[in-house]
Amino acid sequence: MVAAASTIAIVYPHMNGIGGDGFWVISEPGKPVLAIEACGVAGAAISQEFYTSRQLTSIPMRGPIAGNTMAGTISGWQEALNISTGWGGKLQLSDLLKDAIHYAEEGIAVTASQYASTSAKLDELVVQPGFKDTFLVDGKIPPAGSRFVQPRLGKTLRRLAADGLDSFYRGALAEDIAKDLAEIGNPITLEDFHAYRARTCEAIHLDHSVADIYNTAPPTQGVISLIILAILDKLNLKQYQQDSPEYIHLVVEATKQAFAIRDQYVGDPAYMKVDPQSLLTDEFLAPYVAKISIDKALPWGKGKGPGDTIWMGVIDGEGRAVSFIQSIYHEFGSGVVLSRTGINWQNRGCSFSLDSAHINCLMPGKKPFHTLNPALARFKDGRTMVYGTMGGDGQPQTQAAVFTRYAIFNQPIQQAITAPRWLLGRTWGKSSESLKVESRFTEGVIRRLRSLGHEVDVLADFDEMVGHAAAIVRDPSGVFEGGCDPRSNGGVAGF
Repeated sequence: MVAAASTIAIVYPHMNGIGGDGFWVISEPGKPVLAIEACGVAGAAISQEFYTSRQLTSIPMRGPIAGNTMAGTISGWQEALNISTGWGGKLQLSDLLKDAIHYAEEGIAVTASQYASTSAKLDELVVQPGFKDTFLVDGKIPPAGSRFVQPRLGKTLRRLAADGLDSFYRGALAEDIAKDLAEIGNPITLEDFHAYRARTCEAIHLDHSVADIYNTAPPTQGVISLIILAILDKLNLKQYQQDSPEYIHLVVEATKQAFAIRDQYVGDPAYMKVDPQSLLTDEFLAPYVAKISIDKALPWGKGKGPGDTIWMGVIDGEGRAVSFIQSIYHEFGSGVVLSRTGINWQNRGCSFSLDSAHINCLMPGKKPFHTLNPALARFKDGRTMVYGTMGGDGQPQTQAAVFTRYAIFNQPIQQAITAPRWLLGRTWGKSSESLKVESRFTEGVIRRLRSLGHEVDVLADFDEMVGHAAAIVRDPSGVFEGGCDPRSNGGVAGF
């Protein structure tokens, strides 16, 4: 996964990169499921006054002061390699980074997704330090299929391969990155780099009727993805027909309840008032389950909105499994590209609030709320499943769709991913909080959802707005099954 993570950072640069964060869920047969929290914290010099003194009422989404948190993903790679050493892992770091270096120096074929994201957001990105010189070619957006090289980033990866991943935080590379940040007025300092380390911990856990399901703990919304499945388990979802209006309605209503919990309770665990695992107990969830009606949609407020991310999963022949997410938050993150290193810095910290009473209020050293949450399930019959998606508010919803279709209704995993999906809330560039459904749902399904009180908007047949899902399942016999999303770039491979 480290090899894949480094490579995807190069070949899909609009969605992730080494200037962002990462989260891992890791299963080794017979042992507790682990999580790696590789999310950066707000810089020690950051405060609400840093922004309010500039007459700002919110943190900008783009630019140098949008990137107010450390990049944690490289430290997460190191944590993962520490774990793999205990498994007998022997590959050198230079071997793991070899493909990423090749694609950075020799080039990639620009994806349609990169071209579309650059085109859609160009006006707000082109003015950011380093963006034009990195992501435009001769001042123009590189078209899909054209050759695109990132030589400075290739050089940075070579330095990591030679000096070790920790050099990103405590070496000459860290000094260069810190100088880059200082020169553009970014508030992250060299001391912030020296202080940062990713951490390994136990994953948060749901005892579901068909599987033990795991996800990342706060500050991610992993517990929210588990809450949706917990509520649906208590509603006995299997009594309804697969992909019926009733099925979609209940998943949407469970999502509303889970998001209400999220917005009240979930943030940096050091500032939460409840134990995240307690949010999954029967006692806590009972009043939320009771609010759901099979024949009426409840009012819906506002979600957190979209986010750009990649998800990847791996399972090996011994049954060891990884569910992984890597992100720079919005497409191209802050839009800033550092001059010495070619690193595109994330803007995850723009999700902080400047309201001191808000659960996600900005404070020095605080972790921002993350929509990222890779999922993993150990079924009662011995199967192991890794699954996930990109897409902000859409992540818990798509996870619920893929898991219930596969695990409850026994759809093949590719069918569970390909089947028409929905999204409650905002999408890229849209302010509408409606229930958006792909047009492959029948008119009867759409009409019934509207009659239940949902405000329904119809998307394209296969619409990127509902996320890019994927999954792998390993049977105890050693047989593998996998699926990827036809809505965008992805693939499933066996070696």
